[in-house]
Amino acid sequence: MKIYAVLLLIVFSSLTTLAQKSINFELKKQLDSILQTDQGIREFVDSETSEKRKDTLAQFFNYPKEELKKQAWNIMPKIDSINLKKVEAIISKYGYPGKTLVGEPANTVVFYVIQHNPSKISQYYPLIEKAGKEGELPFKYTAMMLDRKLGQEGKEQVYGTQVYGVMINNPQTGKKEFFQYVIPIKNAKNVNKRRKKAGFDSTVEVNALRLGIVYKAYTKKEIDKIVKPKIN
Repeated sequence: MKIYAVLLLIVFSSLTTLAQKSINFELKKQLDSILQTDQGIREFVDSETSEKRKDTLAQFFNYPKEELKKQAWNIMPKIDSINLKKVEAIISKYGYPGKTLVGEPANTVVFYVIQHNPSKISQYYPLIEKAGKEGELPFKYTAMMLDRKLGQEGKEQVYGTQVYGVMINNPQTGKKEFFQYVIPIKNAKNVNKRRKKAGFDSTVEVNALRLGIVYKAYTKKEIDKIVKPKIN
């Protein structure tokens, strides 16, 4: 039994060493740094982020907290643009840097940066799709990008991850108001089955509430009628 234990220990040690060798730690470090800026600025503007945490984030971004509160939404697209240049260089060299190459959560970084640069989604979606199908990226991220891509194209989404807001004229009050909704979903009655299969741990209803919206399964025709009313 002792011999088997020693053999197992040797095998486990060898596998661990091989796994460590397969990870590109320099690239992982670079991606981790990008992720900090991408998610950090968004965490700062999140209404649920504590003031103490905002102090830490402001220090990270080298801004006085009150100044960052005023400038965060202007800083965000600049960060996204800088990060895009970095990940495009990474993609050109490595392809999609997935779980095998950089581990987790570094394998999500390229997804986030592309998702936050909407003009690049159509170009890079096939890369994200391939990474999701091959297990290099959790498939739910591929699903989110697919939904955003379809929304950009004026089509129904599949997993109900994307919401939208627009100013409309309320026909009852005659006043302008902000209207938020979950972008219409193809075969909406089965969306939660698809979400579960894709790896989401919440329903479309719960996800909408998390984003401050009470879910209603609008059709594209209904949304067009609300957002683009006919002028008599």
